[in-house]
Amino acid sequence: MKGGLLLNTFYNGKKQNSSYYIKSNGRNEEIEINRLTLKLKKVIQESAVENKTIVFLCIGSDRYVGDSLGPLVGTMLLDSRVPYQVYGTLEEPIHAFNLKGTIKEIHKQFNKPLIISIDACLGNKDQVGYVVFKEGPLAPGKALEKMLPEVGDYHFQGIVNYIDPLPTSQFLNDTRLYMVMNLAKIISTVVTKIATVENVAEDEINALDNVRQLDDFK
Repeated sequence: MKGGLLLNTFYNGKKQNSSYYIKSNGRNEEIEINRLTLKLKKVIQESAVENKTIVFLCIGSDRYVGDSLGPLVGTMLLDSRVPYQVYGTLEEPIHAFNLKGTIKEIHKQFNKPLIISIDACLGNKDQVGYVVFKEGPLAPGKALEKMLPEVGDYHFQGIVNYIDPLPTSQFLNDTRLYMVMNLAKIISTVVTKIATVENVAEDEINALDNVRQLDDFK
């Protein structure tokens, strides 16, 4: 597990909670971002009523391009000075070697954390380039069959590559940085737009129903 490599797989075919997704560079990307921002804003507002601390846990390692989504998002969020707790950056990544300790630290430091985890994942070939937002935890390292704790009340996944018979390290290094950067920008934009999303016209957001349920995602 060189460099604390973590990666998970997307959708195992079992019934899951509702998921919402955005296609990178899709025709309706901006509308999809606005809709998902509204969804995330509602989650955060409801948590604020319960005095929960919002924590973004950005998982991954910059040693592999395909696993660098989390640290890239964490760095972007810190640079944007979002009013939330952020763990996992290019400078201080959260990976297999320190994930358990970081989770313990979060629960020790914050009485009621709402953890939103972020990680890269693998999917089918036609799913590459999608950002998925879902209620419930993600399972880091699942693609590599690593026994690591599930984490997150909600989570983002960026589908950076597809499942391939090649050795994991090889196809992770074959993942395009361009793809990972696009997915990271989408996730960071969704989070940073929360403060201004109320200025988006409702009729524009409702014009297209492009944030669909997981059951529609083939």
